[in-house]
Amino acid sequence: MRWTVLDSPIGEFSVATDDDSVRGTHFGRVPGAADEPGDETSRRAVAELRAYFAGELTEFGLPVSVPRGSDFERAVWREMTRIPYGGTLTYGEVARRVGDPGAARAVGVACNRNPIPVIVPCHRIVGAGGKLVGFGGGLPRKVKLLEMEAGVALRRAWS
Repeated sequence: MRWTVLDSPIGEFSVATDDDSVRGTHFGRVPGAADEPGDETSRRAVAELRAYFAGELTEFGLPVSVPRGSDFERAVWREMTRIPYGGTLTYGEVARRVGDPGAARAVGVACNRNPIPVIVPCHRIVGAGGKLVGFGGGLPRKVKLLEMEAGVALRRAWS
């Protein structure tokens, strides 16, 4: 696994890749992360993340590989990827969609354990009534990501 760090509107952001896929992301610099991608998969991952942060990319194309997680967590992570760019769902709505309507808190735990935040968009999950709660990267980053996506989505809808 190779880590590369890039500057972004939410601060330094690190991405881990192997030969074929994205394996993880991290808010901040991971020790030993390269400042420049050294292989094709890393270059594609950094290019996609830069395009996303610039408002030019609304759907990531690189495959992700998650070697851990319970069946429930994996179901939640898959559901996250179905939330449209610029949209949100509540923890309860995600729990219903994965077949366990009483598991809103467990959805929150799965969000916290998401190994690939931003690409697997846990920031799009909000509390009941749209309340902004919990985010591994901190609420200011969550707000910034949601505002960025909403602005891009509105501009695209109106153009």
